[in-house]
This record gives sequence, structure tokens and C-alpha cells, in this order.
Amino acid sequence: MRWYGIFSILLMISCAYAGEEGPRETYPAYGPPKVVYEFYLDEPEKMSTALYWIRALMNPLMASPYDMAPEFMDIKIVIHGTEIVTLAKKNYDKYRDVVERMRYYAALGVEFKVCGLAAKDFSYKVDDFQEFVEVVPSAFTELAHWQQQGYALIIPQVHIRTRSVAEIR
Repeated sequence: MRWYGIFSILLMISCAYAGEEGPRETYPAYGPPKVVYEFYLDEPEKMSTALYWIRALMNPLMASPYDMAPEFMDIKIVIHGTEIVTLAKKNYDKYRDVVERMRYYAALGVEFKVCGLAAKDFSYKVDDFQEFVEVVPSAFTELAHWQQQGYALIIPQVHIRTRSVAEIR
């Protein structure tokens, strides 16, 4: 009985101090990602912000302690909203910065797939798109296919911030 009392006191003391450690940074044992992004944006100008979602996945994994090479990451982006216009060759000058960022990611192995149905809605043909783009029959069949293959689905939420970070803090 005496040991039970001592054990209880020690347990309470350890629990009290456990909460006082404070926040800490951890590095879970992440493996190479298998991800399919769904881009369906209401404004083509939001494409720039949506691309940060790719960076937010890749950069931490390429950095220490993971040091993962991009070729071990399996990332696909299925595009079927107004942002489709950013990939049309004729709009290159207007969306140059966004296109070059996508070209950079494509060089790292990220696959950009445009919905063929959406392309038709915008009166685009396959040859109207940048060379790193693959036109697939349908965004929905493509998304379903990759999810059935075990890919995680990420859908970027792009909001227009009306207040600065300083104001929010």
C-alpha cells in the first residue's frame, strides 16, 4: 500500500512537470509522398497562391532532416477551374511568373494534368497548352483514379486576405 502511495505522488509530480516543457519541434518519420492536388479556382490570379501548396509539401521534405530528392515524390496536379487559362500558350505573357513556377515544378517531376472537358469549355485544344501539360479526359475520373491508387487528395483553399498578418495577430 505504501508503494502505491509513493507511486501516485511521483505520477502526479511527473504529470505536473510534463505540461511545463513548452512547445517543441518534431520531425515525424515521413515517407515519400503520393499526392494528387485538385485545383479548381474561381479566379486565375489565385493560381500563384495555390502553387504555394506544392512548395509547402516539397520544401520541408527536401530540407534536413529528410533530405528527400524530388524524384522520390509522386505529385500530380489536376486542373479544371478558371486557372486553366494560365496554362494556355497564348496567355504566357500575362501569366509568365506562374507558368515559370509550374515549369520549375514540372522539371522536379510534378505532373500537371488539365481536364479535357474544361479545356473544351474554354475552347482550347491540346496544342494550346504549355509543353509540360498533359490533357486528360476528365478531372473527376483522374482524381478518382489516383485516389484509388492510394494517393492523398489535397484541395488548396485560396482566400483573399483583407487584413495584414500584423492586424490579425
